[in-house]
Amino acid sequence: MVLRLHRLLLLLRARPCGPAPFPGAPGRPLSSGPGEYLQHSIVPTMHYQDSLPRLPIPKLENTMRRYLSAQKPLLDDSQFRKTEQFCKSFENGTGKELHEQLVAQDKQNKHTSYISGQGFDRHLFALRYLAAANGITLPELYLDPAYGQINHNILSTSTLNSPAVNLGGFAPVVPDGFGIAYVVHDSWIGCNVSSYSGRNTREFLQCVQKSLEDMFDALEGKTIKT
Repeated sequence: MVLRLHRLLLLLRARPCGPAPFPGAPGRPLSSGPGEYLQHSIVPTMHYQDSLPRLPIPKLENTMRRYLSAQKPLLDDSQFRKTEQFCKSFENGTGKELHEQLVAQDKQNKHTSYISGQGFDRHLFALRYLAAANGITLPELYLDPAYGQINHNILSTSTLNSPAVNLGGFAPVVPDGFGIAYVVHDSWIGCNVSSYSGRNTREFLQCVQKSLEDMFDALEGKTIKT
């Protein structure tokens, strides 16, 4: 399986605010003054991280409810009823025991934090990891095709903005996916997109550039070209 990598760099301002990412990069002037698209912040990144409260591990029943809500639009009635049964069995059996272990570990690791909100994937992943670590047979919930489908992430994105980093990249997380590493600097936006054979990375980047151009047009009050 061959990994392909393509790069898109788009200048954001006609006036230079730093070195150009590469000679001849396409330019796009932005308005100056208070209405600029990108503005400087005097507060360093992660400055308030230590003062943020820890987020508790969500209740297992809430995670299962969110998981089923996410699955409902993707499954027909028969598939959904089967997935619902897997969830009930998991919640009342192995999942309950694994959740108790996870809560106990969380109490011993005060530097970590779980996101609740509308999320469910990290919680279920942690329970799956605990099952594997303890040599427990993988619960049926994780063998359900619906679980595999909702965790088949075609778009995997990540960013790392730093003066020391120009661009980075990583591989897709699924064979038919895209790995998208992007940065937003004062004068340009860039992204590296990787894919395996069978995916048209160049065409995907053309769509990314068109989307950015449409955003700029909308912000400038121009008609979006179709």
